[in-house]
Amino acid sequence: MRTYYDIRLTDRTITRQELSGEAVVKVGRYLIAKNLLEMGAATVDPLSPENPLIFSAGPFAGTSWSNANRTSVGCKSPLTGGIKEANGGGTFSYALGHLKLSGFTLHGASPDWVVIHFKKDGTIEFDDASPYLRKGNFEAAAMLHACYGKKVSVALCGPVGEYQGLIAGIAFSDKDNRPSRLSARGGVGAVLGSKKVKAIVVDMDRIPPFEDTKKVNQSIKEYAKMLQADGIVTNFYAKLGTMGMADVQNYMGGLPVRNFSAGQLANVAAGETFKMGAEYIGPLNTGRGGEQTHACMPGCVIQCSNVYHDQSGKEVVSPVEYETLGLLGSNCGITEPDDLAQLNFVANDLGVDTIETGAMLAVLMEAGLGRFGDAKFMADCLAEIRQGTENGRIWALGTARVGAHYGVRRVPVIKKQAISAYDPRVVEATGITMMATAQGADHTAGNLPRLKTREMDTESLITQSLAQQVKVAANDSLGLCVFGQSVSNTNTEFLANALNAAHGTSFTKDFFEELGREALKLEAEFNRRAGFTEKDDELPAFFYQESLPPTDHVARFHGADVHGMYERLPA
Repeated sequence: MRTYYDIRLTDRTITRQELSGEAVVKVGRYLIAKNLLEMGAATVDPLSPENPLIFSAGPFAGTSWSNANRTSVGCKSPLTGGIKEANGGGTFSYALGHLKLSGFTLHGASPDWVVIHFKKDGTIEFDDASPYLRKGNFEAAAMLHACYGKKVSVALCGPVGEYQGLIAGIAFSDKDNRPSRLSARGGVGAVLGSKKVKAIVVDMDRIPPFEDTKKVNQSIKEYAKMLQADGIVTNFYAKLGTMGMADVQNYMGGLPVRNFSAGQLANVAAGETFKMGAEYIGPLNTGRGGEQTHACMPGCVIQCSNVYHDQSGKEVVSPVEYETLGLLGSNCGITEPDDLAQLNFVANDLGVDTIETGAMLAVLMEAGLGRFGDAKFMADCLAEIRQGTENGRIWALGTARVGAHYGVRRVPVIKKQAISAYDPRVVEATGITMMATAQGADHTAGNLPRLKTREMDTESLITQSLAQQVKVAANDSLGLCVFGQSVSNTNTEFLANALNAAHGTSFTKDFFEELGREALKLEAEFNRRAGFTEKDDELPAFFYQESLPPTDHVARFHGADVHGMYERLPA
């Protein structure tokens, strides 16, 4: 049994639902799409009180199940105008699980800035947020922990979200109480700001009960062993972390460089040193006392995160992820990891999406406001965004709107959301996913970064993309981190049995992909009701017109090629 709350911020009335069985299991992306559709959110103003903001925890939340404590946040995106589910790691869902909470929806808007406190005695309090306003996330988090204690998890609206900047995400505590794990994309932080919720504090308590606790505990141990025996986990994620993908994409020529004008930052085959990937950063960081393997959530054995240290051995930021290396780094012409780490920390302190922020800053450079590779220019821009100056507020609207404001021709967005760190001219299957998904240009909707595609036709690529999207949507609908996919996707009978033991359900192995397909269909329907058409799936023109060195590829696929893919899903 789990509890779900509907909280009406306008008058602070609370409705409580008791959930069991399938209702506790089918959550995350699926729940967000289902509920937003039922509430008619497709046609609301995203920054109005009518836009619901949903927080959803998975069926194993509150346990040490290795990668099962992701928090899904969903709403109509103020950045894209479509549906958005952004999920983050850390301890927020772990704490929700401790209180036997499946999630909650925030309706309306608070008349005054508020901190919502979920207490372990089952009550909810609304506290004055004025002491925390306009503070950076690290200062605000420290103040919140001083007030509420160390045994809590925090979700934060940063200073950019306060003034509804569309690059704002929602920051969650990591296991060391850093507010550095973000549900970052789509402007979900702006929606939290529009509701005048500065922070949500959740008490930690104890592991929640299950139908068959003994079987669940055994499954947790077996799942960890499967991950630790998996080659992708042990040889890539646990060894290099997500930043290892930078080495892969630089070699393939699919890395975003200087506003997507090149696909390779250094020609390693010719002996050039590539400093913006794990092969270089890993030894550098550990040699300074940093952690190259680090768990963002309790119990995770994948440990793909990191803690980056400077030359003096002092912590700078946690984590430096691939997408940040790509968009805030090479895409802006940054070649030194120390410069990137400092900018990464500032972005975390502001609570902004490093993908959207990096793409936007590169567009400013393209517009002639700064030079590629100028870390001081980037830091100065982030300072203006922090202050909310006239320019800062324009820049906080994100890549598409900044590109339109300055009349820039090369603006790498789909559905007004910045393209992730995989150039669609080279990483074609991921490109198709980013074109078609209702989520905007989001690689996490279905990433196939190593697939060799130039020999493949359109039909084959769409089939591969769609199959991967189904699996990712299933993981996102169960609170599972996608970095465990090499185990979760191939052991669905084991997963079904574990869920049945936990919540008294009767799933078979087929439930997994059925759940993913249903989530995708619901999201596609939301965007259809919001007015999206095949034109919204088109890449910006420069991807078709400009060949990308060193591969000299141009984009092969158009919106009309990919738009109908979700109609292929079984009814």
